[in-house]
Amino acid sequence: VQLQASGGGLVHPGGSLRVSCKASGFNIDYYPIFWFRQAPGNEREGISCISSNDGSTYYADSVKGRFTISRDRAKNTVYLQMNSLKADDAAVYYCATDFESPCSRSSLQYDYALDYWGKGTLVTVSS
Repeated sequence: VQLQASGGGLVHPGGSLRVSCKASGFNIDYYPIFWFRQAPGNEREGISCISSNDGSTYYADSVKGRFTISRDRAKNTVYLQMNSLKADDAAVYYCATDFESPCSRSSLQYDYALDYWGKGTLVTVSS
């Protein structure tokens, strides 16, 4: 099982960026994908997830209305479209999966229970 996050970069406040999570060794049709972020000096924050079965989604309040999670089954990839970016959104973004945890607020809160993590991609928001 491998997850590879990519697409990070420098963006101005108010701008947009899309990060990707390429999965290998398993099929995203069957397992949820979670997005987390961690800024320097801050705890890791669970921000979004997408369910495997029906594609239902969950967003933390901090990103709701600005971020959109989606998936491309053919590419076995999950995306996080980030709009109206703020300085507070600057962080390393990670994707994760687990074969037992559902996409839920609880799973995002208790992230230590998730088994598989990818290396992160850095998002910098600066003018």
